[in-house]
Amino acid sequence: MTKDKIYLFDTTLRDGAQTEGVDFSIEDKNKITNVLSNIGVDYIEGGWPGANPVDTKFFSNPPQTKNSTFTAFGMTKRSGRSADNDPSLASLMNANTSAVCVVGKTWDFHVKVALGIENDENLKNIKETADHFIKNKKEFLFDAEHFFDGYKANPNYALDCLKQAYDAGARWIVLCDTNGGTLPNEIKEIVTKVSKTIPGKNLGIHAHNDTENAVANSLAAVECGARQIQGTINGLGERCGNANLMSIIPTLCLKRSFSDKFNVNISKEKLSSLTECSRLLDEILNRKPNKNMAYVGASAFSHKGGLHVSAVKKDPKTYEHIDPKLIGNHRNIIISNQAGRSNILSRLEKYGIKIDAKNPKVQKILDEVKDREFSGYSYDGADASFELLANRLLGKVPNYLKVKSYNVNISKSDNILTNANVVFLIDGKEISCDGEGNGPVNALDNAIRTNFKKVEKYYNFFADLKLLDYKVRILNTGTEATTRVLIESTDKTGISWFTVGVSPNIIEASFKALIDSLDYKLFKEKAPANFNEK
Repeated sequence: MTKDKIYLFDTTLRDGAQTEGVDFSIEDKNKITNVLSNIGVDYIEGGWPGANPVDTKFFSNPPQTKNSTFTAFGMTKRSGRSADNDPSLASLMNANTSAVCVVGKTWDFHVKVALGIENDENLKNIKETADHFIKNKKEFLFDAEHFFDGYKANPNYALDCLKQAYDAGARWIVLCDTNGGTLPNEIKEIVTKVSKTIPGKNLGIHAHNDTENAVANSLAAVECGARQIQGTINGLGERCGNANLMSIIPTLCLKRSFSDKFNVNISKEKLSSLTECSRLLDEILNRKPNKNMAYVGASAFSHKGGLHVSAVKKDPKTYEHIDPKLIGNHRNIIISNQAGRSNILSRLEKYGIKIDAKNPKVQKILDEVKDREFSGYSYDGADASFELLANRLLGKVPNYLKVKSYNVNISKSDNILTNANVVFLIDGKEISCDGEGNGPVNALDNAIRTNFKKVEKYYNFFADLKLLDYKVRILNTGTEATTRVLIESTDKTGISWFTVGVSPNIIEASFKALIDSLDYKLFKEKAPANFNEK
């Protein structure tokens, strides 16, 4: 059976740039383009040349895309000008891309209100724009803006707009759910009707996510004949975002209802780089990844309940719809007060610790976790603290930082000043460390790491240590509330780890989490023990 090909069109560099708080540099655009091309996305829309200085400069020296068609975006010509004399079309032509994607109005309401022209004039603009690029040997894509709303209001006119571009020779007619309000059942009904006028092999879908249906709408359109899907990495986009290609791609490749019928230009090897692609975008944007994102999220294959973990160990398909390795992700066994022995054993196995399931130390670790979580600890998101706890109970963690005392002082005159002092007992000697910071945790961190030059055998281990994030949660109300602090740290490896501290005192909770972070750094790098500690 011959499979139809589904073409993937990425609009991250344009639609994604319309996201609140997102501004791509030229370097960012090059990185994202290279990753997408390496994966095998068919089309990469680079932006709108002439619309802003960054996009104009980007297209003046476009990246090489061996596996993708680099595409420029623009809009149909303005009324009152010929296509040859329209500055916007000239910018597209001068971008020197083999393909152009042009957006045009297909909702008669917008033609009247937004453009202020007659319906026939809009049809003429679409046709002349298409003719202009096609005669100049450009692959032409027509983005039918607000198509589904336009079709609901005036189906004959909306179809006439599509036909102007298609009859002129457009390769793709892309149906846009621009305000994201169309539902999957409506998509199926309308795409089915449109495919009777425009062949499915020339139809695309461009869905926004305002009802959380962009992925479902995209897949529904494919089922009804569309053969191109437009979307972005991580669903980035204006308002609620666009269709998420990080969910669409693995669904097309791995779910038999699609993979048995369709081909995509992405090999199994490249499919395994999807999680890396997703995380790269977050890194570029300096954002924390969405843990709950389908397929590529850190929690997508996380298991917490003891019965679930036991079942997963026997047969992963019980609670995992695909093998996470196929898309570059991994299984994560959560340790919590809902954990069972299976959780503990699975996590120890992850750390490379082999232990008999009947060993009483397994139950000891489980009991300790449950006791600590009863008092406010949570190891759900604090893997490093759990790894230290388990290895300490197994007798595998040497003593490192023995704290004799610490003190934090906050004062205010013109400015708020925070000073910290920590006294360690290291190799039989008292080491006093002082530091300042913009808060208690920063002051304690500076005191320890800045002054640890006095302790040469540990200082070198902390040279590349960096605190990334600090979160506080109040666990109960009142002036004597228990506080839980979570600290995220990293080093030159680029891998981050999380530690937790709990106390009725926020500074004590913070200090516990901070010391755990330092101990974990020493433990993972096999630092020498504090020899005077038993």
